Amino acid sequence: MDIFDFYRKDRWPHVFCPGCGNGTVMNCFYRAFSALNLPLDRTAFVGGIGCSSRIPLYISSDALHTTHGRAIAFATGLKLSKPDLKVVVFTGDGDLGAIGGNHFINGCRRNVDMTVICINNNIYGMTGGQASITTPHDFQSTTTPYGNREYPFDLAELAVAAGANYVARWTTRHVHELTKSMKTALQKKGFAFVEVISQCPVNFGRRNKMADPTQMLEWFKESSVRREKVRTAAVDHFDLNMAGQITVGEFVDRNRECYEELIGVEKHG
Repeated sequence: MDIFDFYRKDRWPHVFCPGCGNGTVMNCFYRAFSALNLPLDRTAFVGGIGCSSRIPLYISSDALHTTHGRAIAFATGLKLSKPDLKVVVFTGDGDLGAIGGNHFINGCRRNVDMTVICINNNIYGMTGGQASITTPHDFQSTTTPYGNREYPFDLAELAVAAGANYVARWTTRHVHELTKSMKTALQKKGFAFVEVISQCPVNFGRRNKMADPTQMLEWFKESSVRREKVRTAAVDHFDLNMAGQITVGEFVDRNRECYEELIGVEKHG
């Protein structure tokens, strides 16, 4: 499938800021989706509120643009009513983990059959650069001008603990690995979660001496540590992330029974 058939040409140019990582995520997703030859007319996309949640509106397929924090809830209802559809959610760290945190946890716990792509830019980018639940400790934002005193959530570890079947995290610098994980997630039965650490040079980078997006990509390169290198080490993963390092890789790949099978939707839907 040609990329100009996959994305709606009438929606260009997009609304994303120069240097935003959303374009990289869209490119990787297109490559993963087209490599699997998945039918667009049997795939529904869901987004909440935020920069990354606009992505479904650019795809040449049916999309639900939902209320803030409710993307997982809407996607669950869609999947249960139309179990033959593949459901893909695009969301951000604030939409998914803060305002929609309870839906996220229970979506993982129920193991609803959907693919969730969370673009984590460590900030509320669309509303002016306020600190989010993933803003690193001591980093600046409009609401933390003297540095963030709180510590961030680890969304990938949360998804693992809550019960998701597949969990991976990469940055926008790891395009090949990210594309591969997206392919795995799209084929996975159950809740598949891919977190993408992405640059926001306008609202995050410029307040933290990384106004050039290439500076943020270098930060990703220097800070990333492979999951397999720390999995067996005697380290506290929370402390690891607090030290300014980003754990990347596949966190879990298992085959728990999905929610639709548990309640018999596939048989009676």
